[in-house]
Amino acid sequence: MRTTRFLLAAAVVATTLAGALSAVSRNDQADAAVGAITWQDEFDGSAGSAIDSSRWNFDIGGGGWGNNELEYYTNSTRNVYRDGQGHLAITARKENPANYQCWYGTCTYTSGRILTSGKFTQKYGRFEASIKVPKGQGIWPAFWMLGDNLGSVGWPNSGEIDIMENIGKEPNTVHGTVHGPGYSGAGGIGGGRTLGAPLGDAFHAYAIEWSPNLIVWFLDGQEYFRVTPANLNGNTWVFDHPFFMIMNVAVGGNWPGNPDAGTVFPQTMLVDYVRVSAWNDAGGTALRSALNNRCVDIPGANPVDGARLQMWDCNGTAAQQWTFHGDGTLRAMGKCMDPAGAGTANGTGIQLVTCNGNPVQRFTLSAAGDLVNISANRCVDIKDVNSANGAQLQLWDCAGTANQKWSRA
Repeated sequence: MRTTRFLLAAAVVATTLAGALSAVSRNDQADAAVGAITWQDEFDGSAGSAIDSSRWNFDIGGGGWGNNELEYYTNSTRNVYRDGQGHLAITARKENPANYQCWYGTCTYTSGRILTSGKFTQKYGRFEASIKVPKGQGIWPAFWMLGDNLGSVGWPNSGEIDIMENIGKEPNTVHGTVHGPGYSGAGGIGGGRTLGAPLGDAFHAYAIEWSPNLIVWFLDGQEYFRVTPANLNGNTWVFDHPFFMIMNVAVGGNWPGNPDAGTVFPQTMLVDYVRVSAWNDAGGTALRSALNNRCVDIPGANPVDGARLQMWDCNGTAAQQWTFHGDGTLRAMGKCMDPAGAGTANGTGIQLVTCNGNPVQRFTLSAAGDLVNISANRCVDIKDVNSANGAQLQLWDCAGTANQKWSRA
């Protein structure tokens, strides 16, 4: 939903998004296979210290940024700093300590906008930040990305991916959006999720998983929106080149509206971490048992909710291609490995279910070859030590036996 003017490249002017088009398309593309972390900032440092200049640059100015925003972005540690508690702080203040001039005259507000352009870009993978957003009418925090070809092709041809946007008049709602040629500004294609409490009451994990022809949005590990080229009404998909990240707190603008008498300043967005993981273009891998040299399999390659997972001769089909995602889920054919009934007890069956954000869907494969359900702290086990095709899976106390040992094939 963000429209932009990028000071490090040619300026562009656009209109902001008042509302996003919702588009949902499930299981129509291969989900991203998340690999190793390629870039991160944990924001360790003393209180009031500057951010790491090897990772971040600043955007500076008060030209409205294509949205009639009211703030002047500075590189001052009054606006962008580490808080000494392991957080980045981006603070919007109602002040003008240096007679800054904005598009409407003498500026009323200052804030911060940082970006990895010139420092780090990446095509595909998982991009995630843990953020506690600020509050108040007219406050507009965002975590988003622009294509690294912005300087040569301009916006929106460069593409824009809004990982997280929130506006003060919708305190409980996160928005995720893409912009490109023919679907920018008010035509941006996006979705949202609304919680039962303001997002600014706590830290939340905002993420996308981005792979060829697919971007998926997550809030606290739960998918809430996805977009593919099929959602673009024939317009060009421009999300096939590296992007850089941006974090900022805007004040006012066409979409959020201006602050009112109830808006309290200063307002601070706290960021616990930003982490980027690679995309594994090899796709999923089979999970092979040490007991029978067979692979975890979706029966009949039919990914219906509740399908009881089984062992079968390894055959390289999609029904046996599993990917470990950054949210801890283990997925095949667009759905998640799941303990039946969210159970954690010995004997709980292992099935395939639509990914739903429940922590019980998180698994990890240890260096010792144990496939462990994190919530249960129990291992995925071949029931009755059955080595035949069709043997079913369950949770059981980890015992180190062959029917609980797995490798990626």
